[in-house]
Amino acid sequence: MKRKLQMSSAAILASMLLLSACTSNSGTSNEGTATANPAATTKNDSATKSGTPVKLSFWTFNELHQKFFESMAESWNKTHPEQPIQVEATTFPYDDNHNKLLVALQSGTGAPDMADIEISKIGNFLKGDVQLTALNDIVEPEKANLVMSRLDNYAKDGKYYGIDYHVGAQVIYYNKEILDKAGVNADDIKTWDDYEKAGKQVLEKTGKPMTTVETTDQWSLWPLVVQHGSDFLDKNGNVTIGDQANLDVLTYLQKLVKEKVAVVAPGGLHHAEEYYGFMNKGGAASVWMPMWYMGRFTDYMPDLKGKVIIKPMPVFKQGEMRSSGMGGTGTVITKQSKNQDVAKKFLSYAKLSKEGNIQIWSQLGFDPIRSDVWNDPALKADNKFTAYFGKNLWDVLISVKSEIAPTNIKEKTPAVSDYIKTKTIFQALNDLKDPKQVLDDAVKNIK
Repeated sequence: MKRKLQMSSAAILASMLLLSACTSNSGTSNEGTATANPAATTKNDSATKSGTPVKLSFWTFNELHQKFFESMAESWNKTHPEQPIQVEATTFPYDDNHNKLLVALQSGTGAPDMADIEISKIGNFLKGDVQLTALNDIVEPEKANLVMSRLDNYAKDGKYYGIDYHVGAQVIYYNKEILDKAGVNADDIKTWDDYEKAGKQVLEKTGKPMTTVETTDQWSLWPLVVQHGSDFLDKNGNVTIGDQANLDVLTYLQKLVKEKVAVVAPGGLHHAEEYYGFMNKGGAASVWMPMWYMGRFTDYMPDLKGKVIIKPMPVFKQGEMRSSGMGGTGTVITKQSKNQDVAKKFLSYAKLSKEGNIQIWSQLGFDPIRSDVWNDPALKADNKFTAYFGKNLWDVLISVKSEIAPTNIKEKTPAVSDYIKTKTIFQALNDLKDPKQVLDDAVKNIK
């Protein structure tokens, strides 16, 4: 998700002046046919002549998301010749995508028809008078098939504003070659105490750390906190970073670092070039990340093909959930779009339809939000992910289907996420400052 297409400053300026611009990335798929209510009409929706393509601009920060939507547009045109579309997509750097979109929505001009908004940024777009189109008419008919917690992340006052690409089920990736050398069986690791014990054995037998922890991103901390029954915010949006569950997790991670069972990820995060090189050479025995991280292995760590196995996460105590829904990108439709009805139908086709969800797996390697496709034979068809990890990938996901803890995404999420990534984790895991003091400082500064 980190690869970006750069634009020249002149091109960016030009795009700001053009009102149509382009769109962004997101979500997951649902069924092969559009689920939008044919009777539903949208304000300002422009009428189109049969056979005349409707142009839909799309902004994203992920080149792969752009390619996915372009591919789905080609598929749409083959099955909907009476209403063809032309997706005009642009991939911006992460911050540019969100900043440009927010400015366009606040100013009332220059926004695309569709856009991708990353989960930690959605709170900025749900404040006050929301300038995004409610998607209830395409979401509600499919509720029974969807992992609704992933759509709740982009909702406010009962209205759904974004559709995610994936569940983002948290899993742990083990380098079986290293574990075998240490005499460790991944299936014996049920709790985080088991994991620490196994890590010490791996370190003693192989000289390698059991894992890596991030100091400039949140993927080492956040999933464990959510599994442990808490979050950075509660359901009402109140800051809960300082609660006992957060302290338990941060203290545990710092302990792993002090014991050398864990090392700070080269480059500070699990998306750094230095990190990919480190892991590709067998630098650590495991890493926990969401299922969407599979693509990082296949694309950036090719030498580990056939060596990595995927397992459910350990827990701090029996009864806790063995996974959590992490990360995400919601595709939205802006109120400035003059083709909202067509955009809804296409978005439903691309990310809510059964066929679309299968393509999200086949093309992107994401775990689809439409859970009724998890058992579909198409998801076990040979592709680069089954070739790399084996064909039992979906057995793991299905085994934790009812144990994927949801996150609380609220208006303060952007501020909390920024503070966690720039201050809290670095101070606790790099500088090894007292975890309680670090969390207390976070609560004080964020409030």
